[in-house]
Amino acid sequence: MKPLSGSITDQAPADPAATEDMLASQPIGYWAGLVHEAVTRRLRDAMARIDVTQPQYWVLNRVTGGPTPPSREGVIAELTPLAGGQHEIPRVIDQLLHRGWLRIDTGQNLHLTDAGEAARIRLRRLATELRAEVHKDISDEEYVAALKVLRTMIANVEGNGIS
Repeated sequence: MKPLSGSITDQAPADPAATEDMLASQPIGYWAGLVHEAVTRRLRDAMARIDVTQPQYWVLNRVTGGPTPPSREGVIAELTPLAGGQHEIPRVIDQLLHRGWLRIDTGQNLHLTDAGEAARIRLRRLATELRAEVHKDISDEEYVAALKVLRTMIANVEGNGIS
């Protein structure tokens, strides 16, 4: 591809077979999307084998994650932006209540049961194992550098009003 300008790296079409010398011109959205899809699929497939979903893991972590028990509505408000629609987190809470992994008190605050805590710990171990798989041959320094680059790209886009 002939460069459009000498001072700025041109944007090339997405190319899964791009050689290392071509990577600087590759679209970040394409590659970030592939990573998101692959990692999410791997995690969800592993969780499905033990009859758990990623949103269930989110809820278990959120319920145990603070100094005071969260309310049902608070968990819904916090996790809905991550979920596949406004109804998913309420359903997940109901599933976990039914499964006996959560209980709800009279103030509508959620608590993990012993079974829920055991499941959360088991899922955390699984997530940690999968993280090691994904991060194989990537140092913590390289990972931190990659996240810093992604944060800067987000700030660049949001700061310039590009949507």
